[in-house]
Amino acid sequence: MVRTGGTSAAGQSPQPAPCVLRLGRRSALKRLGGLALLAGQGCRTSVQPAAVTLVLGDQTWLDDQFQDRRHEELNQFTKETGIRVELVPAPEGADDTLTTWRNLLESGARIPDVYAIDVIWPGILADNLLDLKPYVPEVEIAAHLPELIANNTVAGKLVALPCLIDIGLLFYRTDLLSRYGYHSPPQSWRELEEMARRIQTGERARGQKDFWGFVWEGAPSESLTCNALEWQVSEGGGAIIEDDVITVNNPRSVQAWASAARWVGAVSPPGVVAYKEWDADNIWRTGRAALMRNWSTSHFGTPVHKSVNGSLTKDKFDVASLPRGRARFATTVGGRGYGVSRHSLHPREASTLVRFLCRPDVQLARSRKTWGTPTIPALYSDADLIAANPYFSTILKAYSNGGVLRPSTTAGKNYPEVSHAYFEAVHAVLAGRKTPASAAFDLRTELMQITGLKGA
Repeated sequence: MVRTGGTSAAGQSPQPAPCVLRLGRRSALKRLGGLALLAGQGCRTSVQPAAVTLVLGDQTWLDDQFQDRRHEELNQFTKETGIRVELVPAPEGADDTLTTWRNLLESGARIPDVYAIDVIWPGILADNLLDLKPYVPEVEIAAHLPELIANNTVAGKLVALPCLIDIGLLFYRTDLLSRYGYHSPPQSWRELEEMARRIQTGERARGQKDFWGFVWEGAPSESLTCNALEWQVSEGGGAIIEDDVITVNNPRSVQAWASAARWVGAVSPPGVVAYKEWDADNIWRTGRAALMRNWSTSHFGTPVHKSVNGSLTKDKFDVASLPRGRARFATTVGGRGYGVSRHSLHPREASTLVRFLCRPDVQLARSRKTWGTPTIPALYSDADLIAANPYFSTILKAYSNGGVLRPSTTAGKNYPEVSHAYFEAVHAVLAGRKTPASAAFDLRTELMQITGLKGA
């Protein structure tokens, strides 16, 4: 593969449009494998092309509208800088993507140059990502939400720049709340349980025998880590690991898990313990639930809310912050950013691409056309943006009042094992295989072994 060349820069004659690959999943995986093999070979060629070509490994490649927007962005970047970009789509699932990224980076592969980095991956991939601080002006870094910058900083290195956020929200049926005399969504978990039970009973009496009060993501997966973290943090149970101490074994966490277990089969379907995001969303969109916990991106794929077009809940719902527990509001923070491989032959050009993809005007244009919620607080003052997606104001408020980051940066490379142990422990409670107290005690011991940290 021919990749290196002269020092093309902005202001030179127009360069060819970037080569943006649109591949199926199998082709993408083959392409990534080929890149790994060629990384140490083609880059040593003496042929001199007209411009530097960067390789970008990115996620969310199955959505046509997102791909169209990304194609526009990369063309704009090439016009501004003369640097061409070749897009390599990631595998479909987050776990597969992480495994692929990790294998490429740890093998020393020269390409991709730039990687899309999930909010929980900086600590896992940090050893093979470039410190962006020497390449990104401090004023640009400071423009982003500070919690995200802190999350992307590992051992003093800024290994990714954020480009979008996602949070857990409560979706509620406005028509059903009105029918049963409620003027606002539930403010506490206890109120949610009571509201869900009352509406569920009423709707079943009206003939919907398979109607449920509340759906959420209870499958043993990262989805459950996010849900359970919201329950326990809101009740004052902490965030699993705090100040390098395993804190999960405490009465507030135990109570939070016990409350959630009570929902299963009562106000939530028995099968909720196998639900991921799309399972909960499918129940919701078919009009068989009053309340749903899901991500802010669940229904806001476009300014016209593409994912609810044709559903029974279209124009009959609103969103709010998740209910509070005894301690506070809590919502798990998701999202992603972009990082540069430390093995890239073009670190400066790659950093320029990261700056471009994360800069204010690009985020603003992306947010108006797709589901990307900005990471730059100043953008939420843009009247056109809020008009295009009025839910962004709710998202920012919920984030500001209760955003919780998973302990991924603290756990580092151990985070996948930490999360797996955590969601398996909670799932054992939800499925009735363990009591909350015994699950929390055993989890504390397991996390101490995984991380080497002490337990409270």
